Amino acid sequence: MGNALLQAPPPPAPAAYTDSTEPLSEKNFRKLIAYIYEYCGIKITPKKRTMIDGRLRRRMRVLNINNINDYCSFLFDGGTASAETEIVHFINAVTTNKTDFFREPVHFHYMQKHILPEFQGHGRRKIKAWSAASSTGAEAYTIAMMLDDFCSSVGGIDYSILGTDICTDVLGKAINGLYPDVMLDPIPEEFRRRYVLLPTDPSRREFRIAPRLRSKAAFTQLNLMDNGYAFDRDFDMIFLRNVLIYFDRPTQAGVLTKLCDHLRPGGFLFLGHSESITGIKLPLDTVANTIFRRR
Repeated sequence: MGNALLQAPPPPAPAAYTDSTEPLSEKNFRKLIAYIYEYCGIKITPKKRTMIDGRLRRRMRVLNINNINDYCSFLFDGGTASAETEIVHFINAVTTNKTDFFREPVHFHYMQKHILPEFQGHGRRKIKAWSAASSTGAEAYTIAMMLDDFCSSVGGIDYSILGTDICTDVLGKAINGLYPDVMLDPIPEEFRRRYVLLPTDPSRREFRIAPRLRSKAAFTQLNLMDNGYAFDRDFDMIFLRNVLIYFDRPTQAGVLTKLCDHLRPGGFLFLGHSESITGIKLPLDTVANTIFRRR
């Protein structure tokens, strides 16, 4: 009988991921929302419990943890480098990152008609803007389009843009400047021709911001709850739109006070159209709806 070639049996296929569907306990939900508030100032109400549950289950699948309460134990009691790293992914998962190009366009119209001509009249040679909750970068690049258009038309003025966000996932997308084509519609046609690169293959259904603008924008992580912000204190414009709605009043006051410290006298702060500074003592004067000027 001849010798047969012996072969090891193939390894068993990995077991398919299964979610135990055990509900998030009340104790763990309270721990989660307390941590979110302490870490980034966002108040999560009981109405958001289903949202939190769903977003965490996506993280569980990545980690192959099939019980949501086991995930909470790993997050808070793991005591390992992996658990510390997971905190970043956890915050990325639970924060909301809604953004569009030219969102709330009245702000950009006011900038074009009033603020930028004033800067020119005062002999400004550089304009510095900060998108303080930049998400994937649509707001920062919208500002860049407006500034580049103005500076190119008048000559002799440069600009730079800082974009910050707590979520590391969206910052990577902002740096890359690549967006799905469904986000193209709000961008005016003349700006599309100058600042948007379309793929040669239309089936890719995406576009990219031109290098000319990407070179003017820097993106970095920032937690608005930090005691201080390690950035310049002479910004001409700061945008913090549709973020304060997630904070309670004391947190709003603290964040706005720190931002004002980075806004030069005569500079402008833009908030979301549903936000207000009423009752908060700040060195700001209202110049238009949700547009404020630093004294």
